[in-house]
This record gives sequence, C-alpha cells and structure tokens, in this order.
Amino acid sequence: MAIHQDAAAGDRSTGLKDNVLRALSAAGIAIAQLASGLNTAFLAVLVLLWLAVTAVTSLVGVGLLMVPAVARALHSLAGQERERLGRWGPEVVAPEPAPTRLRAALVDPTTRRELRWLARHATLGFLLGLLGVVLPISAVRDSTFPLYWKLLPTDTTASSVGIGHAHSWPDALAVALLGVGWIAIVLGLAPGMARLQAGPGRRLLAAGPDTDLSLRVAELTATRAAALDAHATELRRIERSLHDGTQNRIVSVTVLLGAARRMVARDPAGADELLERAQSAAEQALSELRTVSRSILPPVLDDRGLAGALSGLAAECAVPCRVDVDVPERCAASVEATAYFVVAEALTNIAKHSAAGQAAVTVRARGGRLHLCVEDDGRGGAGGTSQAIGTGGEDGGSGLTGIRRRIAAHDGTLSLSSPPGGPTTLKVDLPCGS
Repeated sequence: MAIHQDAAAGDRSTGLKDNVLRALSAAGIAIAQLASGLNTAFLAVLVLLWLAVTAVTSLVGVGLLMVPAVARALHSLAGQERERLGRWGPEVVAPEPAPTRLRAALVDPTTRRELRWLARHATLGFLLGLLGVVLPISAVRDSTFPLYWKLLPTDTTASSVGIGHAHSWPDALAVALLGVGWIAIVLGLAPGMARLQAGPGRRLLAAGPDTDLSLRVAELTATRAAALDAHATELRRIERSLHDGTQNRIVSVTVLLGAARRMVARDPAGADELLERAQSAAEQALSELRTVSRSILPPVLDDRGLAGALSGLAAECAVPCRVDVDVPERCAASVEATAYFVVAEALTNIAKHSAAGQAAVTVRARGGRLHLCVEDDGRGGAGGTSQAIGTGGEDGGSGLTGIRRRIAAHDGTLSLSSPPGGPTTLKVDLPCGS
C-alpha cells in the first residue's frame, strides 16, 4: 500500500513539474511574441502620426503629395506584420499588392483593412507589447529585491510601481512578494495578451473573402505541385530501394543457385554451402521487399486501424511513448497514411535527436477534422518555429519538407513549438474525408 502511495505521489510531483515547465515555456514564448509585436507597434504609431499629418495638410493640398509614400509605408509595415505573425504561428496569406494612388487606395478593401489594423495595433497592440516587456522586468526586479536592497541609497523607492521604501527585511520581503505577484500575472496573462495582440493582424491582414480567387487557385496549385513532387521523390526512393537492395539480393540468389547446380555432381558439400547462402540471400531480399512495401502503405493500417498502427509505432520507439487516440470512425486511407507517416517521422527524430525521457501522441477526430499532436520533454530547439521535430532532412520524403508536402496535399496545417529547453510540440490538422 505504501509503495502505491509513493508511486502516486511521484506521479503527481512529475505532473506538477511538467505543468510548471509548460507554463514557463508558454509564458516565455508569449513574452518574446509581445516584444516582437512592440517593434511593429512602435512603427505603427509613427505611420499613424504620419497619416494624421498627411490628412491635415491635405486640406490645403500639400498632403496629397505624400499619399503614395504613406500608402507604401502602410503596405510595407503590414507585410512586416504578416511575416512576424507567420514566425509565431500559421502563415498569414497576403492579398494581392494594394494600390498606392489616392483614388485607388480609397476604394481598395485591402488598404481599408490595413488602416483598421494600423489603428488597433498602434494603440492596443502597443500597450500590450509594452506590458509584455515591462511586466517581466518588474517581476525580476521586485522578486530579487532582497538580494540588493541594502546596496541602494537611503529612501530609494523600493517597488517597481514607484511607491514604498525599504528600511528593514520585512519591507524587502514585502517587495519580493510583489515580484511573485508579477510572476503570477505574467504566467497567467502573457499567452492571452499575445493572442490579443496578434488577433487584429490575423483577421485584417489576411486575404479576405472579397480578395481575388486567383490567390486561392495559386495556393492550391502550389500545394498540388508540392504533392506531385513528393510523390515523384517517393517513387524514386522506392526505385532505389528495390534496385540497390532487393534486386541485388535476387541476382545474388540466381548466381548462387546456378553455381550450386553446376557443383551438385562433383562437389555436393560445396553445393550445399552455396544453397545455404542462396537461401540466406533470398530471406534478406524478402525482408527488404516487405520493408519497402510497408513504406508505401503500411498493412497495419488496414488490419488494426489508425489507433493500432500508432500503438505499434510507439511500442517500437526507443523513447517511452504514450498514445491516446479518439477517432470514432475511420478516416480516408490517404489521411490515415499521412498521419501514420507524420508520427513515424516525429518519433524517429525524437529518439535520435531530442534526448527526451518520454513522448506522447494524441489524436482526436472532431468536426470532420483529424487533430494530431506529438509532444516530447526533450531539449527542444528543433529549428525554432519553422522546422520539423528533430533534425530530419529537407528532402522531399523526410523531415520538414516531406511532412509539409504530405499535409499540404490534403489542405492541412502544421505548427511546431520547440523553445530551447523544451518541450517540443508538433500539431497537425487534417480533413478526415479528403
């Protein structure tokens, strides 16, 4: 009984540690995102002031000459914000280039959306970015106050909010408690603040429903071309595997059988040795052929479904892996195959490169979408926000490019969070029926 209680206490301790690490990681990412947003928000303030000056001077005709320059500055800043948001999450697809001439800009929907974003980012976005920088500094300053308060001049303001003086250790500890409060605020509010700061940009700077459908056509054309490239690369890989492996084994079997046939009469013992070598080569060829066939479409998907196939991958992984699959109905075979290969690639790279102690695979089917999440508690730093888990190659069949092409062929999405120190989280969203 005591052993069970100790194990449960250990599990709770490990779970609490994991939750704290996740909260710290999420807060750190959010603070970095808010700080990067402060840069574009400061530029947005300048562009907004420039726009206001242009509007005022336009009343006397002088400001009309500045309209094209202001419009170019606005479009350039909006492009910077799209790139920034793309580094911290899903890509923001840009609309067609907006006009800069006065009449065209006044009626252009993209310019109007960018102006709405400019007003919000220069006000709310700037405030949130400023808080995202000031709050962590205040948290560090106040929580460490007992370490240096005796070195400060007499009657120096003690807290970061500009009130109070520390004349004794209880006063210094009170400031430290304020710092702990700042830390709690940062951990609790920073992720939401980052989402609130990024929200207007994701809504207003993306290609809207009134944008030319040629953008969507171009996007689909690119994803289909990438899928065809990945398919061609996969065929070349299979051809190389068959040519360099299985075919050579079968040729070896043929040569050995021919030699054994000629030696049967004059050297039965030598012929028997050649037959054993031929049998061994045939078995190796059969094993390689099975490996190649599984890499095309794993039979385990048909036999055991996605849950059973992923459980098999987890069982073979060198890192202890937990699998949680909730998919009430079967998805399209191509979608299940894509999910299988994504998990296989992720677990392989986790085992090779992450130094993780454990991993987890979670799959959910909700609203006609298949949501896949692969997590590990390794060292992190898997290529920042734009690389695949681990250090998989950039060829068409493995690593980030191969995974992205498989997912893009289904109009799915991929996102990766891997801050230094971990944890690493790979999320994939696929339509179930495509």
